Amino acid sequence: MPRVIAVANRKGGVGKTTTTVNVATAMAAAGKKILVLDLDPQSNASTSLGVDKHAGMLSSYELIIGQCQLKEAVVLTEIPNFSLVPASPNLAGAEIELIDKPNREFALKEALNNINPSDYDYILIDCPPSLSLITINALVASDAVIVPLQCEYLALEGITDLISNINQIKRHFNPKLELQGVVLTMYDGRNNLTQMVEDDVRSFFGNKVYKTVIPRNVRVSEAPSHGKPVLLYDFKCSGSQAYISLAGEVLKREKELISC
Repeated sequence: MPRVIAVANRKGGVGKTTTTVNVATAMAAAGKKILVLDLDPQSNASTSLGVDKHAGMLSSYELIIGQCQLKEAVVLTEIPNFSLVPASPNLAGAEIELIDKPNREFALKEALNNINPSDYDYILIDCPPSLSLITINALVASDAVIVPLQCEYLALEGITDLISNINQIKRHFNPKLELQGVVLTMYDGRNNLTQMVEDDVRSFFGNKVYKTVIPRNVRVSEAPSHGKPVLLYDFKCSGSQAYISLAGEVLKREKELISC
């Protein structure tokens, strides 16, 4: 089966969507067959790939509540080897519909059970910025988690709670779930606070923190407005090169996790 990786953080604005879309693009460029599953009602991953969330197509909402099969919701992107299940604003109400469903935490996992193993190498899930039932579904369905962490104090404050949540899900629902790594985003090496946050995170998480950091870069911020990953918008910018490096680390760690 494809490896499933959730990109999660309870805090918004830390670079979850940007990390999901651009790591997926770099992995696809490396020849991996990639599916991005947009589970955020804001549909930012879909917008970043030029997909109109108001186009009336099937989405991750219908998938998670059991109204469609995975293959019915998949949209091909302009990037070779890269497919998408777009999100819908209706996801905001999905939790209410799931709340009385038996085994509600496993709704997404069950939906992914119908996948053809040869269709994809990796499925990356862009999670909403909260520990909602939707996020729990993503973590229950995943093999590993990538946590983007903005280099600011408040972002650092909440990460220990997130790791505690991941461990709880591992104990109760998904024993194979692993923290693949923590990636420092919006990094500015000239800023003392950035250095302090990096030191604290690397001290606490050790080798779980990726060597690659994602710099503050205006091209990364501009790319979604053009409906493109930054790797297509400006391949040579520092943000693109950082995400290429990060994707290499992710693939290397995947090999290590699979071999364990």
